[in-house]
Amino acid sequence: MIRAVVWNENVHEQTNEAVAAIYPDGIHNCIAQALDADTGIASTTATLQEAENGLSAARIDQTDVLLWWGHAAHGEVADVVVDRVADAVWGGMGLIILHSAHFSKIFKRLMGTPCNLTWREAGERERIWVTARGHPIARGLPEHFDLESEEMYGEPFAVPEPLETVFISWFQGGEVFRSGLTYRRGAGRIFYFRPGHETCPTYHDENIRRVLVNAVHWANPAAARITNVHYAPSRDVSDALEPISERGPKLHAPGEEGLR
Repeated sequence: MIRAVVWNENVHEQTNEAVAAIYPDGIHNCIAQALDADTGIASTTATLQEAENGLSAARIDQTDVLLWWGHAAHGEVADVVVDRVADAVWGGMGLIILHSAHFSKIFKRLMGTPCNLTWREAGERERIWVTARGHPIARGLPEHFDLESEEMYGEPFAVPEPLETVFISWFQGGEVFRSGLTYRRGAGRIFYFRPGHETCPTYHDENIRRVLVNAVHWANPAAARITNVHYAPSRDVSDALEPISERGPKLHAPGEEGLR
């Protein structure tokens, strides 16, 4: 059973009547409901307002795949939580970044780029094209599908070149956008998925829900989590596979740990 956690800053649902009408139980619970319809996934939720932003060390240790939705409160996420999530991804935890979370601390940390883009909020039609038909994240989808009302995101998208571009979006105003991108960081798999503006019923759409389920299965780590991602010990001469003779001065004692 894949243990998924759906994280949501849970701000717009509390302050905007239009968002609350579409997602009365919050975006996080809507997504969790979609995941729980799959018999191979058990999901729970976490929000910004909880202690440690809902992502304590113990919670992260019990998470196989983390889904992240954010927009208005990226700066309010504690840096210690960002460090914790980044280390978990390097160790093998899957991470799915949704919509405006392209600007989250954790995504920018893992990408190492500004992650900026162009955008327009006009409720226009979005057509999502599958560009990698054989990819597991696209399993069970038509070659394209429409969302009748969405926020536009446009190129250029300042992210590193992805491993795969699974989806490309076309918008009614003419723009296009790389809307489904995969990455690897250390042992962890990352998927960025663009749709999901809070004033649109995107996460009720069956094709979108299928993508999220597929993405959780794809991002699920294939092996046990690596927990000592910062471990960098020195090795003694006696540990060398081939015989060597020591030469020159030594700055560190045998067995001493240090950052390299």
